[in-house]
Amino acid sequence: MFKKTAQRVLIIIFSITAVLSIFLKDLRFNYVFEDFFPIGDPDLEYYREFRSLFENDNDYLLIGLKNHPSIFETAFLQRVDSLTQDLQGLEEIKSAISITDTKRLIISQAGIYQLPYLYIDQPARYAQDSAVIYQSALLSETLVSKDGKALAIIIKHEDISTKEESDGLANKIVSLVRSYAFDSYHLAGKVHAQQVFINKLQVELVTFLSASIILIVLFLAFAYRNWWGVIIPLGVVFMSVLWIMGLMGLTGKQLDFIMVLLPTIMFVVGMSDVVHIMTKYIEQLRLGFHKISAIKTTFREVGLATFLTSLTTSVGFLTLLTASIRPIQGFGLFTSIGVFIAFIVAFTLLPCSLLLLPRPQVSRKLVHRSKWFGILSFLFIRTLKNGWSVILINAVIVLVSLYGISLIRINTFLIEDLPQDDPLKQDFLFFDQNFGGSRPFEITVEAKKGSVLSEEVISEIDRLSSYLSDSLEAGNIIGPHTLVKSINQAINGGRSDAFTLPSSDYEKKQVKKNLSRVLKRNEQANIVLSQDQKTGRISMRVGDIGSAISLERTERLKEYIERHTDSSLTSFKITGTSNLIDKNNVYLAENMFEGLGIAFAVVAFIAGLLFRSLRMVLIALIPNVIPLVTVAGIMGIFGITLKLSTSIVFTIAFGIAVDDTIHFTSKLKLELDKGKSLLYALKNTYLSTGKAILVTSIILSGGFLTLLLSSFGGTFYTGLLISLTLFIAVVIDLSLLPVLIMFFYKTKKQKV
Repeated sequence: MFKKTAQRVLIIIFSITAVLSIFLKDLRFNYVFEDFFPIGDPDLEYYREFRSLFENDNDYLLIGLKNHPSIFETAFLQRVDSLTQDLQGLEEIKSAISITDTKRLIISQAGIYQLPYLYIDQPARYAQDSAVIYQSALLSETLVSKDGKALAIIIKHEDISTKEESDGLANKIVSLVRSYAFDSYHLAGKVHAQQVFINKLQVELVTFLSASIILIVLFLAFAYRNWWGVIIPLGVVFMSVLWIMGLMGLTGKQLDFIMVLLPTIMFVVGMSDVVHIMTKYIEQLRLGFHKISAIKTTFREVGLATFLTSLTTSVGFLTLLTASIRPIQGFGLFTSIGVFIAFIVAFTLLPCSLLLLPRPQVSRKLVHRSKWFGILSFLFIRTLKNGWSVILINAVIVLVSLYGISLIRINTFLIEDLPQDDPLKQDFLFFDQNFGGSRPFEITVEAKKGSVLSEEVISEIDRLSSYLSDSLEAGNIIGPHTLVKSINQAINGGRSDAFTLPSSDYEKKQVKKNLSRVLKRNEQANIVLSQDQKTGRISMRVGDIGSAISLERTERLKEYIERHTDSSLTSFKITGTSNLIDKNNVYLAENMFEGLGIAFAVVAFIAGLLFRSLRMVLIALIPNVIPLVTVAGIMGIFGITLKLSTSIVFTIAFGIAVDDTIHFTSKLKLELDKGKSLLYALKNTYLSTGKAILVTSIILSGGFLTLLLSSFGGTFYTGLLISLTLFIAVVIDLSLLPVLIMFFYKTKKQKV
């Protein structure tokens, strides 16, 4: 009867596996920048209005080209001009601007016309032209670098929503640039960065999976030393990963740089379930029990504890739904589902396979003569004998960690998590150093009365622009004021020193007279001015200085606007993609504490349900809070910043680390229910669960250490910090937890 049931269960499992395998082909990699905006933030809604009024400020690409010894060399400039024209011919590109085709406006009695800044076919004029270029506030450090060795092409492209379109455009641009064989080139922008990130994600997914498989095979071969002890557990873990990946393909969930951690987590969590089952099963066989009896006992003694650990781990991941960032929410949801899939597969496929296979040959060693028994007995005795010392050491660790926590800084970068020598990072640094920055920064201005082009409003904008240039170190600032300045320059023969707001009555009259004519001819005017002229856009680029400094500067900017601008005339508001990414950091700590609070409540509920004791609730929580506090302290002391990727460490680590506590306390409850004294029950629990707890912790820590192979700094630190948390947790569970139980938990009834 048991065998027929096992066969039916296996048929069902393999049928589900076959169906879900079909959807693996639908899995896609993606890195949608906009997905990392904070959900529900009012600034996000305002940005969407801004985007509909003007454009997506992130739909740009910068091309930096170097030439030795100078960019003012005929052959080089001709190639740049040809490249610029080729780029303008691509259907996805709205505009491509370089110094070779940039013109200055001239307004005279003969009419409105434009003259080139640079006559590329007349080398004799290069000295004169370059002097004019470097005197221009709109060109210097925008299209040409200060040292004259590099120039930039600024591309604005259509809003691209799919990976295929984005990759297609990036490939076209790279192919064009390479075809001209420049000395060197640099690219910065969303379509390029997304392509690089996704390629890295694909490589890292294969790397993590391969490393996890090798690690698990080695461990299983060492631990069980027979084929079924390797193949069956590996099959359980593989099937768990396949189910969740197939489910992702079925629901259209894409793999991003956070979701790529999921297979590794599934491997280590699934293997943890397997180890607890296998350890108990083999222990029962060694005691002489029949195969079916051994499986029944394993279900009874390990099943509830494993279910509870799966529940707490799943809830730990589900708390990520409190995050304000959509990819983290998706990661939390699918990982929590994956944890229960691993539990279901482990407690169906593994027992059914063990039931159908012949009874394995295991040595009939007496339990008390095994090496594990001796080691654990020694640890148990030494721990209880030095109980107060254990408590004191943990108290000191907590105090030092609290100091470290005070040093934690929240910070993130636009090109996040890449090492300093990565080519993509170097590209963005190139633009930060030579062209005022690669990070867009946006401000809108609304006129309370009339038009933003009125003299009073333009003066307000110009004063703010000066502040932005000096205090925010912003480059390439354009806005309604630059439009007015350009017209004033045009009526003064295009002189560089005339790029100012009109000062004389004659200049003001001429600017006003020619303004409407220029707006009709200038297609770029709609970039900084709404159609009704009541809203203007001040656009600039800043360096990728990190959100910590950026947020400080933004706060100072808000204070300046409040104190030094006339609110009866204008209303200034900071917006743009960079502002939204910076604001994510404001939510990081809040989301983290909310998630941990929920996880703590679940653990407290389970402990209270098992023991119906407030003391036991506190005893169960303390050993799981200390590892988190310790790792947070280590982050502060060693300068590891809290950011998007590392913010999820604590929730993941707590959800997994608490498993050992639950296994320990669940076994203790079973022992106490048999009427044993607290000391005897505690000793049996320690000796029974100690091996499984140590082994699973080694597997879990080793599994997460595979993330150290990542080229992404956030993924690297995620693996390191979670592994460190799990190591600290197992030490505390086998030292502080039994001491707290022995010293502070009082049973209602104790028997020897």
